[in-house]
Amino acid sequence: MPQNDPVLYSPALETREDEEAKTNEEMQETFQDILNITAEDEGRAIRSVHAKSHGILSGTLEILPDLPIEYAQGMFAQPGRHAALARISTNPGDILHDKIGLPRGFAMKVLDVEGTRLPGSDGSVQDFTMINAPAFTAENGKDFLRNLKLLAKTTDRAEWAKKGLSTVLRGAEKLLETVGLESGTLQSMGGAPNVHPLGETYYTMTPYRYGDFVAKLQIVPVSDNLTSLTGEIIDASDRHDALREEVAEAMKTADGVWELRVQLLRDKDSMPIEDATVVWDEELSPFVAVARLTVPAQTGWSEAKAQKVDDCMHFSPWNGLEAHRPMGRINRIRRDSYDLSARFRARVNRCPMHEPTSAELEALV
Repeated sequence: MPQNDPVLYSPALETREDEEAKTNEEMQETFQDILNITAEDEGRAIRSVHAKSHGILSGTLEILPDLPIEYAQGMFAQPGRHAALARISTNPGDILHDKIGLPRGFAMKVLDVEGTRLPGSDGSVQDFTMINAPAFTAENGKDFLRNLKLLAKTTDRAEWAKKGLSTVLRGAEKLLETVGLESGTLQSMGGAPNVHPLGETYYTMTPYRYGDFVAKLQIVPVSDNLTSLTGEIIDASDRHDALREEVAEAMKTADGVWELRVQLLRDKDSMPIEDATVVWDEELSPFVAVARLTVPAQTGWSEAKAQKVDDCMHFSPWNGLEAHRPMGRINRIRRDSYDLSARFRARVNRCPMHEPTSAELEALV
């Protein structure tokens, strides 16, 4: 199929929905409720979403040489190597038993990235936040808020009940899959398959500015030791932190390699900016590799790593370059909520958020 030229970036591509400010205010109130409950339970402040880390990996992101001009944009305009930090997690704001099946998250922080910064974004890092699903669960801000409120209602509930609910929801999800359907809501509430996080492909789901153009991104495992884990189901019946154990075991003997790939916006009608529930057609615009993340063999997770990264660092799609500005209503709404979570953790834990240095990442290996 012949490809259209990529659509040029313009602020006019975005359209704000009615009452977006009101929805944003309610989102922050809901996030604050989650933060307050979990801080009381844990004796310290934790993230309002993606609170539990399962892997903390230090490596190098290599921007590939000789990229076509439409892909050589923003931080990818010139080949080079950057220290990088990846954090693998699951989405709730409380720290749960790993038997509860939940979507996986992959956040990456790339160091020493030069260029004009987004407002409020300090330092010289570029963050990307991704989930192991190609589409978001909410079409608009109001749906996003409704889903978050459902998730908030499960915070601080008895864990034994959540385990039972997860089993029921996972069964319901399998029934949907037999007829070619799936439910992001069921998965986010505990019905996701309990897959190995190192074998998963992760997506931004939402679009970003990509220099002169617009794109979604994904990170894909490509080394044999990672692809062999794709689809592997982890039995966490009697292991509270099974995912941490499995990630640590898998990473201790071999390097892991992922490709960071970009899908350019080529049709404004079928590849919408504002509706993140729509999967962009890969026949219209395939994902193309622009960088390679290499993580040397290391301890995949440890208490020491978690203390440095989980407590004192934050990941946000708004922490980066203007050339990679997050786009669409979901990104606009979650900007203030991500900042709220980071400020709360810094205040309650008395540990100011900071960006790591290359030396700090080397020490994490």
